[in-house]
Amino acid sequence: MKFSVSSSELLKRLQIASGVIGSNPVLPILEDFLFTISNNKLQIAATDLETSITTEIEVMADKDGSVAVPAKILLETLKALPQQPITFSVNDENFGIEITSAYGKYKLAGENGADFPKIPEPESVDTLTISADALTQGISKTLFAASHDELRPAMTGIYFQVDFSKLILVATDAHKLVKYTFHEVNSEVSTSFIVPKKALNLLKSALSDVGEVTLSFNTGNAFFSFGDTQLVCRLIDARYPDYNAVIPVDNPNVLSISRADFQSSLKRIAIYANKTTNQVILNINDGSLTISAQDLDFSNEATEQLTCSYEGNPVTIGFNAKFLVEMLGVLESEEVKIELSTPNRAGILLPAEETEGEEILMLVMPVMLSN
Repeated sequence: MKFSVSSSELLKRLQIASGVIGSNPVLPILEDFLFTISNNKLQIAATDLETSITTEIEVMADKDGSVAVPAKILLETLKALPQQPITFSVNDENFGIEITSAYGKYKLAGENGADFPKIPEPESVDTLTISADALTQGISKTLFAASHDELRPAMTGIYFQVDFSKLILVATDAHKLVKYTFHEVNSEVSTSFIVPKKALNLLKSALSDVGEVTLSFNTGNAFFSFGDTQLVCRLIDARYPDYNAVIPVDNPNVLSISRADFQSSLKRIAIYANKTTNQVILNINDGSLTISAQDLDFSNEATEQLTCSYEGNPVTIGFNAKFLVEMLGVLESEEVKIELSTPNRAGILLPAEETEGEEILMLVMPVMLSN
């Protein structure tokens, strides 16, 4: 089997797929790309058995066939070559691969493509379409809030709630929660499933320059198709917590403040906070917000005062500064609102002005005030 392809085009495709390949795979063949040639199209596949990526590129081939190619050495070779046509010759008996460039020849040992694990196919799936921009936004704005706690597998992924014309993405680690709603989707079903973090990180980086994404799903897998690329991932088989139950509905105290000023102040004050709790105290009353922190172990303390608009009774509440800074970094509006009820109930962080067609709500649990 022999085929020719542009080195830079091939590298671009391989870099999309290579994100799946783990550092210590359970099977040696998982360190390879599967190359499958059919009708002058090269399909590239990579998998870690949980997440798989396949992508296609036009080539000039003498016949159809498949071979597993060691990923690391191939990527390093292509990165070191200037853009040019290169030719792959594969020995059909021992799967030896010879790459020819304008500079010379490179030989590497391939493996039988038939030994490569099968990539799941979309069977009995439901499907929806969504703009790639909206999906990228949704992932970027929620992923940071997902848990790292492997003992609570449901919370290590993002909860996708499909509801006919809208898609809700939720992430939480029990200290903070983000709910992102996007309204312009087309779906004939109402359902929900949990997508693992690794797959979404890979998806986010692969989605640039794409218009629409087709998302198909069944009980075991989710399939994201865009352009000539498809990402498949195994869903997390667990029950997601009832997140609506923790979102407080009656929040009579509302603070409005410049997002950038609030975030900068928190970053400075956090330097003086206790490194275990990252606790900062917000003291809010009419027209003024005082942010303070102290670390008694080192006799460090800091206080700043910011102007704000505030409706409600004076409140003193403690939060983890790191969480607030992270959340404010994800929001894009110039002003943000914080809705509060009492010092022991969660605070709700919202953008003052929503982008059309989408809504975002962030919840942060208080850090109890120590007397």
